[in-house]
Amino acid sequence: MEKIIFKKPNSMKDALTHYCAGCGHGIIHRLVCEVIDELGIREKVIAVAPVGCAVIAYDYWNFDTTEAAHGRTPAVATGIKRVYPEKVVFTYQGDGDLAAIGTAETIHAANRGENITVIFVNNGVYGMTGGQMAPTTIVGQRTTTTKKGRDLKRDGFPLKISEMIAILEGAKYIERTAVSSPKEILRTKRAIKKAFEIQIKNEGFSMVEVLSMCPTYWGMSPEDSCKRIEKDIQKVYPLGVLKG
Repeated sequence: MEKIIFKKPNSMKDALTHYCAGCGHGIIHRLVCEVIDELGIREKVIAVAPVGCAVIAYDYWNFDTTEAAHGRTPAVATGIKRVYPEKVVFTYQGDGDLAAIGTAETIHAANRGENITVIFVNNGVYGMTGGQMAPTTIVGQRTTTTKKGRDLKRDGFPLKISEMIAILEGAKYIERTAVSSPKEILRTKRAIKKAFEIQIKNEGFSMVEVLSMCPTYWGMSPEDSCKRIEKDIQKVYPLGVLKG
């Protein structure tokens, strides 16, 4: 008798990917869908997508998804959640969107304790616009705007958003994970599920930061990109629960 042990989540559409080979977005998209299916909340979910590589997330997600102007994703999510408090509202944001133009929206939404969930994909570069340095680019990393690597004196330190958010009283749960190995992928799924559960229980602001690969703008193979997260990126952005 045939036993199905793996299938496409109902919350995920049949669609060809537009992401580059080895990109972590596709993995995270699927994890979000698996969690939504397992929690049985597909008809209650509203996602808010930003400007960036994930701008067309609605092409992959089989649930309500809207867009926000660059960086304004938490503000839009706040408005939706306040109008529809019974909905499960989450944002899906890259580091350029969340940690640069949207820093204020993110911090204030967390500080107010808005009952929303943020999925923060940190790959250390602006992917959609050409691989420029982002606030989360680590020191020494080469990008299209830092040809010799991020310089500490010129460019400052990488911005550790999760650590900043974790000290805010309104933040309930903050965790940093990765998708660079099967073990970390499973850990990421558990974190996303916990973040949604916190919102469902009306406990306040939750955020999962996911260290993700960008082989195209890192200039390396997908395999080496995964190794880089474990070898270099995690030294700057340690994995684990920062609050909650």
